[in-house]
Amino acid sequence: MLESIIDIVRRAGELVRSANDVTAATHEKNGPADLVTEYDLAVQRFLRQELLALLPEADFFGEEGQHDALTSPWTFIVDPIDGTTNFVRGFAYTNISVALAKDGQVEYAVVYAPLAGELYAARRGGGATLNGRAIHVSGRDPGHSLVVCGSTIYDRSYTERHFAIMRYLYDRGLDYRRFGAAALDLCQVAAGRAEVFFECRLSPWDFAAGSLLVQEAGGCVTTLEGTAIDPLRPGSVFAANALCGGLTAELPRG
Repeated sequence: MLESIIDIVRRAGELVRSANDVTAATHEKNGPADLVTEYDLAVQRFLRQELLALLPEADFFGEEGQHDALTSPWTFIVDPIDGTTNFVRGFAYTNISVALAKDGQVEYAVVYAPLAGELYAARRGGGATLNGRAIHVSGRDPGHSLVVCGSTIYDRSYTERHFAIMRYLYDRGLDYRRFGAAALDLCQVAAGRAEVFFECRLSPWDFAAGSLLVQEAGGCVTTLEGTAIDPLRPGSVFAANALCGGLTAELPRG
């Protein structure tokens, strides 16, 4: 199953790699921070067709378009282009994210950054890989940690809490980064390049695949309150290596 999903996602990546005149194919969904391009739509159409051909009994839960009720034990959770603003503006930090969940638990995950040539994959119980090589979270402690975050720009009601958490982690860590694509940010933790990721609110397609990658690489993923995430519902996300996971206990509350 995982290899079949990887093949489909790689082929979808060719649609991203072949994109041209992206700005002209872009419009706003819910304001300037929430963009969709014709390529988002084309990639999602392709993924829906190919993934449901692979597993016809599954539901398809994608970012673009309407969301039907989820009635099957199996669900594909898909972001056709995560980091759309980066994509539109020519930053290579963008990805295709596909998770396959059974009964609300992610079993397979693929995150592909076609412009960077990086493909992350995981199967529950089978570890995590980057371009076929095993990856693991780092062993760095909070004082040596890089924090990656998203600023929840779609909902500015979280702004004060975001910066309070950022200041808390910055004061206890090494530095922070803000790249603009949550699925790929989670992969940085899985690959040991960063030690912590957080965001105050994400949609399922933003974190479903990346969360399994972190877990299979030896890290932990919870909400900001330290409770279990639900890959089928929006919520906050905190991901970290083993030494930094305990930081959730004293994070500023909203």
